[in-house]
Amino acid sequence: MTEATAKTALVIPQLIVGLGNPEPKYEQTRHNIGFAALDALSRSWQIPLAENRKFQGEYGEGIAPTKDKIRLLKPLTYMNRSGQSIQAVINWYKLPPESVLIIYDDMDLPLGKTRLRLSGSAGGHNGMKSAIAHLGTQNFPRLRIGIGRPKDATNNDETNAVSHVLGKFSASETQLVSDVLLFVTECVELCLKQGVEKAMNRCNSSIIYIPEPKISPAKNV
Repeated sequence: MTEATAKTALVIPQLIVGLGNPEPKYEQTRHNIGFAALDALSRSWQIPLAENRKFQGEYGEGIAPTKDKIRLLKPLTYMNRSGQSIQAVINWYKLPPESVLIIYDDMDLPLGKTRLRLSGSAGGHNGMKSAIAHLGTQNFPRLRIGIGRPKDATNNDETNAVSHVLGKFSASETQLVSDVLLFVTECVELCLKQGVEKAMNRCNSSIIYIPEPKISPAKNV
């Protein structure tokens, strides 16, 4: 394989998508951590997002840390129709599916853990089911952010699972989520600099924990 061929084989995202639901009642819920990740990227890269009716979502484009053009998208179609918004963008800009990196929540991963993959199934996630259906393939990268399962939940307890994903993070979890989003930004930037496959080594091997509270030394009285 020549050096030129090796470079073309790299999977470098051109469109970053964060999945979530619109409306204020869904803000800061576990299911919307994909939206939170996009907001973090928008702030870090200073790329403002604005509603774009043509794309059925909040959209922004600008220059990534690699000095390349990058596009950001938060579909506003509700989770189970996310693919409509993604398809509108890739059709307009004629982007290949493998250039789309989708960020979303995953109950099968603990909070503090991320998983980056080049392809895969929807794994029961309605937003990803829609994305796969509209892109016509499973062969596009995705970054899953762990939100954990509800305590004392069984695999068949669907009601408990729904209330968990649509619930908000606790105070201690919120502190951890801030650190997770910083790490997600680092992972995405690695994808842009080195390609998704190389970035997987870093993004899949780390787990972020809730910081231990500092205990002041006891004073002699």
